Amino acid sequence: MISSFMMWLILGCMIVTVIPRVVPFIFVRSIELPEVVLKWLSFIPICIFTALIAEHLFIHTTTGVTIHWMYLAVLVPTVVIAVWTKSLSLTVLVGVMLMGTARWFF
Repeated sequence: MISSFMMWLILGCMIVTVIPRVVPFIFVRSIELPEVVLKWLSFIPICIFTALIAEHLFIHTTTGVTIHWMYLAVLVPTVVIAVWTKSLSLTVLVGVMLMGTARWFF
């Protein structure tokens, strides 16, 4: 059973998380952004994706940098899905499912 304190805590965390994610979209929706800004914003998802991948794919060891093969095995089909479908939601779903499966077995 969940206590009322825990429910209020979860609700508060939800609100604090939703505000910075939703409020910018509300403000940006009502204004016309210059083409140069839209072009720059189009690179944000690929930059975040690359940073997340590089952080876990490359392992710094005492002998140099090596590749974490499990992450590479998940990366390849995820990138194929991303290029093929051009759907961020499907790409994230496939990536999370593949990573969960890989971690389950390895």
